[in-house]
Amino acid sequence: MAETTTHTTGHPVTEAPKPRATSNRSTTPASDAFRDYIGSNWAERADVLPPTREQAPFAAERRQRLSEQFPGKRLVVPSGAAKQRSNDTDFPYRAHSAFSYLTGWGSDSEPGAFLVGEATAGGHDFTLYFRERAGRDSDEFYANPEIGEFWIGPRPSLAQVASDLGLATRGIAEFDAVAFDESTLVLREADADLPASAGEEGDSALARFLSEERLVKDAYEIEQMRAAVAATARGFDDVIADFSRSSQHERGERLVEGVFNTRARLDGNTVGYDTIAASGPHACILHWTRNDGPVLPGDLILIDAGIELDSYYTADITRTIPVSGRFSDAQRRIYEAVREAADAAFAIVRPGIRFREIHQTAMAVIAERTAEWGLLPVSAEEALEADNQQHRRYMVHGTSHHLGIDVHDCAKARRELYLDGELKEGMVFTIEPGLYFQPDDLTVPEELRGIGVRIEDDILVTADGAENLSSSIPRKADDVEAWYARLNPPSAGSVSAAVVPPEDPHAA
Repeated sequence: MAETTTHTTGHPVTEAPKPRATSNRSTTPASDAFRDYIGSNWAERADVLPPTREQAPFAAERRQRLSEQFPGKRLVVPSGAAKQRSNDTDFPYRAHSAFSYLTGWGSDSEPGAFLVGEATAGGHDFTLYFRERAGRDSDEFYANPEIGEFWIGPRPSLAQVASDLGLATRGIAEFDAVAFDESTLVLREADADLPASAGEEGDSALARFLSEERLVKDAYEIEQMRAAVAATARGFDDVIADFSRSSQHERGERLVEGVFNTRARLDGNTVGYDTIAASGPHACILHWTRNDGPVLPGDLILIDAGIELDSYYTADITRTIPVSGRFSDAQRRIYEAVREAADAAFAIVRPGIRFREIHQTAMAVIAERTAEWGLLPVSAEEALEADNQQHRRYMVHGTSHHLGIDVHDCAKARRELYLDGELKEGMVFTIEPGLYFQPDDLTVPEELRGIGVRIEDDILVTADGAENLSSSIPRKADDVEAWYARLNPPSAGSVSAAVVPPEDPHAA
């Protein structure tokens, strides 16, 4: 992790990171002869300027709206530092979403960068401060494993980033001259170590604005969401086509996770969140990410996964698939009830309704079906009363959340604009009802215990309704079975033929 030092202005500035390795690993030669030799006889490096990237004008419009919201204020938005995983290794770096939203810098962001908006008479002048690459006259390029080019590859120059993002750039050392006073607002969650400035109320207002701005997506964001969903669809195809292998391993869920993650690295930056590959009763655990169980024929597997693009925009899709390719009668009954709830919620989506109505509509179906099956001690109408809610035993989570550059986007938005807010054209969110019958739940018949189903789609609000961005990924039970059969033709061998499950696959 980067070390810090206090300069004359009294605020910490990121210094060139020092290697965290102990002397047991420090074997880089340090002699003058070596230093002179490795620093000489390098070819001239052309500073080729890239064209301005596609998202740059959209980021400029976002900065303009930010400027209009906070006239006269100095605005500091950090990218955030790399985070230590263990000893001298870091987690894969991801810049803070608000920083990426305002700059257009995604998976190629430099750690420890800062976007600063200095107030002017006409608004703000924005400058991006980051650690520019070191010359060959420095030992950084070979001796520093955190930022040296011998270790992590070439890094961009100030001029290259300025051309790429359409932003003024300065070296990180000049960030020391940025004042932190009563006129300065800081996105503090991205860098808690920056000094106090205008105060918690102002910093919170900045964070809230940057969340609320993302409630409505612009044209570039919508295009990215479509691309992320398309990549995720390919990932689901890969997983289903590999069931004959994953179903034969004692930790088959790990194979499912790995196959999907391979697609994420091929077609995007990475996964947008830890993949849930929950087979059998694991599907009843809402955030099952250990993924260390078997994928057994006869069971359902709930896969909640999304691919994050290099722009950081991510899909968030869930499909529940029969491992053998066919639903049992009990599985189909639960599955189609969940789909009915999802379809009912989608049918009401249009500009002007309240976000919370989506959940209410889905839950009405869940209450009706669980009451119809005799699972509730009261009628569906009684269960839906605020003081009852017995049907929520089988679906304790919400039905929708906003989606975009964060998988749970706009998290700092005020309740009156999010949960209680009106839908607007350009909003993107999930619809994801489910039913989860725990293996030890005595309120449900034995044949239903251990079955968990969720169907999740990514929804775009249009001018007069809504578009299901993920509708091409099969949803109906019949279509899911056909999807499975297409990707597992009989000639390739079927899971059910290849593996014979034990009489009780979940017995201890």
